[in-house]
Amino acid sequence: MIYKILRPTEWSQFESDGRFGGSPDDRRDGFIHCSSREQVGATAARFFFDEPNLVVVAIDERPLGDLVRWEPASNGELFPHLYASLGRDAIVDVHHLEGASKVEEILHP
Repeated sequence: MIYKILRPTEWSQFESDGRFGGSPDDRRDGFIHCSSREQVGATAARFFFDEPNLVVVAIDERPLGDLVRWEPASNGELFPHLYASLGRDAIVDVHHLEGASKVEEILHP
């Protein structure tokens, strides 16, 4: 399982379109940034600390096959990157949260 953190406006657009082509940062980098279960809390704290609401989607990476590549970030840690748009069919769970600090709670209740 891998995770993508979305802002509520991105999630609304995803729901409307049925696909998510990435945030501005994702499009700039050429892939959709995702995190493992162990990484998603730190990702939320680092990049979404000032967001009052977040949507965290759990993604089954198996059907995505080679479209997901585990690649090093600037700190050398491997992160999952999705080299395609994300379809609703790959989403296995959706969590609406009040802020980045709540991300750990959904993963470690």
